[in-house]
Amino acid sequence: MDYCVVVIGEANYPQLEQQLGEHYQLIAVADINALLSGAVDQPCHAILINAVNSGLAASIGVCRQIKEQEILRQIPLVMLADRDRLADRMDAFDAGFDDLIESDAMWELRARIDRVVMNKLANDQLKAQLKQANEMAFIAMSDTSDLGVNVQFLLDCNRCNNLDELGMRLFQALQNYGLSCSLQMRSEHGVKNMEANGMAKAMESVLLMECRDQGRYVDFGHRSIMNYETVSLLVKNMPLHDDKKYGAIKDNVFSLLQGAHARLVAIDNLQNLSLESALVKRMTAQMRDMISEVDDSYQAVMRDIADVVENMADGVEESIQFLGMDEHQEAALQKIMEHGILDTNRIFNDGIRLDRGLKDFLNQVDTVFSQGHVDADNLQALLKQLPGGGRMH
Repeated sequence: MDYCVVVIGEANYPQLEQQLGEHYQLIAVADINALLSGAVDQPCHAILINAVNSGLAASIGVCRQIKEQEILRQIPLVMLADRDRLADRMDAFDAGFDDLIESDAMWELRARIDRVVMNKLANDQLKAQLKQANEMAFIAMSDTSDLGVNVQFLLDCNRCNNLDELGMRLFQALQNYGLSCSLQMRSEHGVKNMEANGMAKAMESVLLMECRDQGRYVDFGHRSIMNYETVSLLVKNMPLHDDKKYGAIKDNVFSLLQGAHARLVAIDNLQNLSLESALVKRMTAQMRDMISEVDDSYQAVMRDIADVVENMADGVEESIQFLGMDEHQEAALQKIMEHGILDTNRIFNDGIRLDRGLKDFLNQVDTVFSQGHVDADNLQALLKQLPGGGRMH
């Protein structure tokens, strides 16, 4: 038998067997106490209460007792009565009966029982579908909410300029998932360990460092370590008894770690550029000092050389008359000395121009890198002044 009907109270049992026996398993109990005591050890699909002998009022009382029991209140109730007046039917429906059948209409008992049983099964199926739909809707809303949290974190972390700020933004996002976490971020410039209060815990920090290369997820008990490149997160309260939430947390939190890693790399790049800028400025200043010293020495040497050449020229000119040279020879020697003086002056002036050009270039470098934000056009202008310089693509 697929379905079971429990009959409470005395009734014409042969008639019930004749009407229902081929399709239902019939179980007779004297009263509700027998039903509650476990006399029926299988699922019950309908309860038939006999009001022919006990009376309408007593049957309504039994009905109300059944409706007070959590394990029985959802089972369809059918009353078998000796009459079917409108007032009686209204009282029965008000008490919680699903149908009232007059004893003179036993021939339609099976059809009426079939109807209440099928209605109950259909309602149960509809409730199950509704519950599933509600769960799916809740999951969809949760997913949408989680997506909003993650998107907001990606927008916020893009404005973070240091690891402390990035870590606090990540903890703010994690609060939406109700998670207790420890965070480790491994920058090129150092390792940052954090709790939600901004401090670090020694044991968690060591654990995160040792597990950073142990795979994407390291699960132990209700704790999970999630690793992505330079970022590791220890979640201390994973929902082990909720598979859907457990999986959703892993997926959503992992995407947060990906965003945190991307921003950490960007922060590293900014710090590296800042260090490079500081290095260029310091080297520029040092080169300027060195060139200034070299320039002073160079100019002194060139002046000494010029003086030596001029003294040599004066000495030669004074000695020409004692050398016994003819006019042609004297003119040739005089011309050589004049060319020497001119070449020395030219070299001296070229050195001054080169020195002045290098000073101007270093001043431009210093001006560009002394600004808080390095302008790309100014950098391109500097590059063009260097050998092989040109526009970068």
